[in-house]
Amino acid sequence: MSDPDKKIREGTEEEHEEKVIHAKVSKELAPSPPPPPFLPRAENDTNAELVLKVRKQSPKENDFIEIELDRQKLTYQDLLQVSCRELGINLEQVVKIRKLPNTLLRKDKDISRLQEFQELELILVNHGVTESTSSLIEKPCYNHIASKMTY
Repeated sequence: MSDPDKKIREGTEEEHEEKVIHAKVSKELAPSPPPPPFLPRAENDTNAELVLKVRKQSPKENDFIEIELDRQKLTYQDLLQVSCRELGINLEQVVKIRKLPNTLLRKDKDISRLQEFQELELILVNHGVTESTSSLIEKPCYNHIASKMTY
């Protein structure tokens, strides 16, 4: 290689190394992105409110609403009152509160263990029969195809 070609090549190699070093330094100095807001909060979070997702049990509707409870007074009665007010339900209609998928909430201690955005379902009374039972009564249970099967 001739002397001028060697100087050009050395210059480009030095420039390339400088660019690589500059890129590494800028990556190290760049602030890390904040965590997404939808992740559960840490146990030691000092947020004054607990946000829960609540719905009434219904075969027709399965949408939740979010309610806020004061962490200083997390009681079964407070949860029941706020949920009923937000959903437009009478307190007397509620038979049970279920933490989905399958846990009944019965006392204040159960409520104190709830975490952010847990899903709750209010099981209602409908003329002395719960909605889940009435919907089963209304649906036919006879399977015509199964009755013709032979074994």
